[in-house]
Amino acid sequence: MSHKTSHGKKPHDDYMTPKSAWENIKPYIPKDKLIWEAFYGDGKSGDYLTELGFNVIHEEVDFFENDLGDMIVSNPPFGKSKDILKRLLILDKPFILIMPSSKICSQYFREWKDKKLQIIIPKSRIHFEKLVDGKKPDNWKNACFFDCFYYCYKINLPNDIIWLE
Repeated sequence: MSHKTSHGKKPHDDYMTPKSAWENIKPYIPKDKLIWEAFYGDGKSGDYLTELGFNVIHEEVDFFENDLGDMIVSNPPFGKSKDILKRLLILDKPFILIMPSSKICSQYFREWKDKKLQIIIPKSRIHFEKLVDGKKPDNWKNACFFDCFYYCYKINLPNDIIWLE
């Protein structure tokens, strides 16, 4: 859901996940689970996960009104992180989410303090593809200016923090 800012510009929260982001963590995604890629975007993320050998549900349905698959693997809209994390507390199912590293310092993330979260830290920044009204904007460079982590819940990683090489 976009809205007008005080400057009159319409913000967009459509940043598509490159295949490399899923390739980086392929060994950590459980093979025996039906994955729900819960945020459709341009549809490619679900295709990438399928190409990597995972059984994936990737449909244009409302995350807040559905509960599909055994686990969630997704790059959710960062602007909705607070509501998404609240919904995940209710669902209480395994997940791997790409979100900015700064999210862990947010007040609303503190609701997860008693949960056993684990983090995978990429070797370098994930460079997302921005879409505005379904199209890549002119002069857009896939150069992200912030770091993201893979936030994991009920994945049973070998360590609580994994640094990718």
